[in-house]
Amino acid sequence: MSKKDDPRDIDEDAILKGLSPEELDQLEEELQELDPENDILPAGFRQRDQTRKSPTGPFDREALMKHLRKQALEYEDRNDLVPFINEKKGKAFIPKPGSGHIPMDEQITLEPELEEALKNATDAEMCDIAAILGMYTLMSNKQYYDALGCHGIIANTEGINSVVKPDQYKIYPDDPPNPTNVEETLQKIQTNDSSLTQINLNNIKDLPIPTLKEIFQAMKTNSNVRTLSIAATHSSDPVAFAAAEMLQANKSLQSLNIESNFITGVGMKAIIKALAVNTTLTEIKIDNQRQQLGDSVEMEIAKMLEKNPTIVRIGYHFTQQGPRTRAAMAITRNTDILRQQRVR
Repeated sequence: MSKKDDPRDIDEDAILKGLSPEELDQLEEELQELDPENDILPAGFRQRDQTRKSPTGPFDREALMKHLRKQALEYEDRNDLVPFINEKKGKAFIPKPGSGHIPMDEQITLEPELEEALKNATDAEMCDIAAILGMYTLMSNKQYYDALGCHGIIANTEGINSVVKPDQYKIYPDDPPNPTNVEETLQKIQTNDSSLTQINLNNIKDLPIPTLKEIFQAMKTNSNVRTLSIAATHSSDPVAFAAAEMLQANKSLQSLNIESNFITGVGMKAIIKALAVNTTLTEIKIDNQRQQLGDSVEMEIAKMLEKNPTIVRIGYHFTQQGPRTRAAMAITRNTDILRQQRVR
């Protein structure tokens, strides 16, 4: 082969420029990589395009639908190879009522003494025997565990037939409503009453948001309250912002509980930022909000605990491993610092 015929010297660009649009389409179709055996690929990647045809006439949707309906009505139904016949084959075994018939392959032969004992056993005794043998499906849970817990005494008095009866569960009354007088409590906070050291406003559903904000506003200058709890009071971010302002000014509060409320990550970040400068709070509970606080808030909590040496208890379930580990190490360090201070 001469040097002139070397395929590496062919100018592909010049050849492509000289091809017509029809020739280019034909070349593209020939070079197209198809996989007809792959059922996962769409049809366009498994076979060549067969839609490039000249139209035979204008498209008429109504005429097409009319033709399809006519074709469907004229098409004869295919007859079944085997016609359906409602016929039951074989003879069903129906035991006679009260006959007590047991198939031969299921009959069990017992010792005469055991056979006589079971024959004379009462229904209650049979229930205890079933429990001992582990046949717990024949009785209720209460009957089963009563039989296992008694020795030498017939525990079940109703027998196996009582399984259809539900167990009697104890009904516990609802918790009484919170008896705290909110107006009186607010007045004591504002007057810095020395008799008020704990505030419990938990589960007061109709507590207005402005009232909660007034409580936190009054707590800025209060020096006697040590514990404040507003769990399950439908508190939201405005209350969280008021609590953050209180934490920056208050120098006596030791425990704050704001669990089970509607505080979002924005309001929680304000509280966390305030805790970075607070030096008296030792316990904070913020878990079980209406929505998850998020990874960034959890990381802010961990950073705050690393910078704040006074918090030794935090009520929050971390969802991420990193912040959880850092928070646990910070709480351990703070607890050790508190222990050393007590020893001194």
